[in-house]
Formats: sequence, C-alpha cells, structure tokens
Amino acid sequence: MADIRPVYLRLREQIAAAIIDGHYKPGDMLPSVRAFAADQGANPLTVAKAYQQFQADGLIRVQRGVGMFVKDGAADRLRASEREEFLREEWPSIRERIERLGLDLHDLAAKA
Repeated sequence: MADIRPVYLRLREQIAAAIIDGHYKPGDMLPSVRAFAADQGANPLTVAKAYQQFQADGLIRVQRGVGMFVKDGAADRLRASEREEFLREEWPSIRERIERLGLDLHDLAAKA
C-alpha cells in the first residue's frame, strides 16, 4: 500500500524513529537540512518543514550558524506521543482485523 502522507511527515517520522532508537541522542547534532535532503532525495524546503515541526514541539534546539541539536527528553516525549497516536489511529483497525481473522494472543506470539 502506498504511503499517501505528505513527504515532510514521512521524513519527520524517520527522524523521530532515529531519535527514539537512540541513533541521535540528547545533545547530538542532526544532519543539516541540505545533507539530509540530499541523502533522502528530498527538497531542502520539505526537510526544513519537518525540522521546524521538531523545533515547534520543543524537541530540538537550534544554534544559529552551527546546527540543530536533540534536546534532553526528546526520545521519551516522542515515544509517548507515538504510542498515543498508535493507540488512537492505528490500533483500532488492527484489533478489528485480528478479531475478524479469529486470531488470539497465542497465534500472534507464535509468529513473533
């Protein structure tokens, strides 16, 4: 299934996952807008929009002329918001499909 979300949201999710997974730790500098755009084959303005959202959410700090850095607690805040979004947006349809297919916890655990 094709991902129909805007590119900046997909890039934001990718960066968020890297922060949650510890690839970018508190105090680490994120790649520059241009470097990340080149790496992803994206427009720098699109990457800038994703980064601006992190800044607006208080997850990164910008040091003019130097770069953008992950703030303390960013991974925990992102993990909490990602969990909330998953439970609100994705889990209901997943749960419904599990029930429709007659799967139980044993079936799911056996495939894990």
